[in-house]
Amino acid sequence: MQRSLFLIGAALTLSSCSMMSRAADPVTITLVGINDFHGNLEPTNFNDVMIPDPADPTKQIRLKAGGIEAIGGYLNQERAKNPNLLFVGAGDIIGASPITSSLLRDEPSTIAMTQLGMKFSSLGNHEFDQGLKELLRMQNGGCDSNDTAKACKFENPYPGAGFKWLGANVVDKTSGQPVFAPYAVAEVGGAKIGFIGAVLKGTPDIVSPDGIKTLNFLDEAESINKYVPELKKLNVDAVIVLIHQGGQTKDGFSQPACGTLTGPIVDIVKKLDPSIRAVISGHSHKGYNCLVDGKVVIQGDYYGHLLQRLDVTVDKANHQLLKISAANVLVDPRTLPADAAMTAILTRARTLTDAVKQTPVGTLASAAISRTNNDAGESALGDVVADSQLAATAAQGAVIAFMNPGGIRADLTASAAGNTATFGDLFTVQPFGNTMVVMDLTGAQIKAVLEQQFSNPQAGSTRILQVSKSFAYSYDSTATQGSHVDAASIKLGGQLVDPAKTYRVTMNAFLAGGGDSFAVFKDGTNVLQLPNLADVDTSVTYLKANPGLAGGAQDRITKTK
Repeated sequence: MQRSLFLIGAALTLSSCSMMSRAADPVTITLVGINDFHGNLEPTNFNDVMIPDPADPTKQIRLKAGGIEAIGGYLNQERAKNPNLLFVGAGDIIGASPITSSLLRDEPSTIAMTQLGMKFSSLGNHEFDQGLKELLRMQNGGCDSNDTAKACKFENPYPGAGFKWLGANVVDKTSGQPVFAPYAVAEVGGAKIGFIGAVLKGTPDIVSPDGIKTLNFLDEAESINKYVPELKKLNVDAVIVLIHQGGQTKDGFSQPACGTLTGPIVDIVKKLDPSIRAVISGHSHKGYNCLVDGKVVIQGDYYGHLLQRLDVTVDKANHQLLKISAANVLVDPRTLPADAAMTAILTRARTLTDAVKQTPVGTLASAAISRTNNDAGESALGDVVADSQLAATAAQGAVIAFMNPGGIRADLTASAAGNTATFGDLFTVQPFGNTMVVMDLTGAQIKAVLEQQFSNPQAGSTRILQVSKSFAYSYDSTATQGSHVDAASIKLGGQLVDPAKTYRVTMNAFLAGGGDSFAVFKDGTNVLQLPNLADVDTSVTYLKANPGLAGGAQDRITKTK
C-alpha cells in the first residue's frame, strides 16, 4: 500500500494536570525539527518507503524524500496554519555532504536553513569536520577559511548562519567555558520556549583530533541539567533539548509512543531534569517517536527524509507545559509544494557545481557497488576503496591499506548512461576530503589495530576496518578483549604477518590521527603525509585504470563466531 501522507502515524500526546496558580493562558507552538541533514539540498532515497516505479508500476522503488524545496514547502504550509512555528535542528546540518553543497563549503546549506527560518540547532560531530576555526566561520560569516578554493563562492562574503548552534557540553580546555551558546530562548505567540543543545561526548573519537584539540566534550546530561535553573529564572514556559546523540528501535518511524528505544540516548534522557519533557535527537540516522521516562524522544531518519513535529501547548500565565503531541512527518516532494526561494538556492548551487559533478570518470560492472557489510563487517565497496588507496600509494612502498567504514558515506552508484560513474558519484561516497598518509607499522601493531576494532566506545559497537587485497585475517566476536583476532590468521599475500617485521601501511589522515579510537596509528613511524592526494582522488584514478569495475568479493575478513 502506498504511503505518501505528510503526517504518518497517530500523534503521541502528553498532558500535565498540575494545579495552576493563575487563570490559564494557553498557546500552542509548533516545533519542527531536522537532524543529520548533511547538506542534502536535493531529495535522496528513503529506505523505509517504497512506491510504484513510474516506468513500470508492477515494480517498487524507494521514494526520493527530503530536499530543501519540499522542506520549505512544508514549513510554508504549516506556518500558514500556525504562525507560532519554530524550526530547529539536532546537529549535523553540515558535513559529510554531497558535492552540490560540499564543493561550496556547505555555505548553501547554512544559507538555506537560515532562509527556512531555523532558529537553533545543537552542534553535531560533523560540524567539527573542518575544525573549530572553520565552524566559527560557518557560524559568524566571512571568507577566512581553511579552504579558500571553496569558501565564498556561493555568496561573497559568506554571511554566516542566521541560526545559532548550541553546545552546552562543548567547552574550552583552558577556561572551561562553553565555546558556543549552551542554550537560547525563543519568544513566539507570547510564550518563551527554552532550548538546550548538546553533542555526543564521544565526538573526539570520531572527528579529526587536530581540529578540536582546544576543546573538551563533557557529559551530556550533566551539562544539559546545569542550565535548566538558568532557564527557569527566565520564566520559560517549556524546556526542549536538542541533542546530537541517538538510539534505535524495532518499531518504525511512524509508531507513536514507542517503548523499545535502546542506545546511548536512553541513558542520557533518564538522567535529565524532570522539567524537560521533550528531546529532539539525532546521530544514529534512525526514525523513531518514543517515550523514555515520560519524555518524548524523537528522531527523523536523516538527510531531511523526515521532520520531527511537536505541537506544544503551554500556559503562559503559569509557565507550564500542558500538552505535547509528537509525530514524524514524511517530506514527500511529490505532494508538497516547492518553495521558490529554496529552488533559487538549489539552482545556483547546481550551476556552480554541475560541471564538476557530472564529469564522467569510468564505468562500473553494474549500476552500483554496495557499501552494505556482510556478517564479518566487510563490504564490496569497502574492498574497492581500500584497493584504490593502496594502488595510489604503492609508489611510497605501501603494502596494506585500511579504511574506516564511517568514511564511506553512500553506495557507489553510476548516475550516467552505460553504468558510467561521475566525479559527483565518487565524491558522494567520500565527501570529507581526507588526505592520504603512509607509515610503518610492525606486525604486532597491525594486530593491535585489528583488536581496537572491538573496543570502540561509540554506541558499544565494533568498527570493522575495510582492508586491501592480499591482506586477510579472521576473528571471533565472542572472544575476550584483546584476543578477538587469531594471530595465525593475519596474512599478507598468503604469508603470515610477522609481529617483529615492519610493513608500510596506508590510511587517511583521520585514521592516522587516531580517529574512531584507533590510537595505534598514532604510534606509526616514518610517517609520510600526502597533502596533495585526497581520498576521492585515489578512487578517481583507480576507476579510470579499471573500466568495468566490480565490487570486491568480501573474502578478506572472516568471522568465525
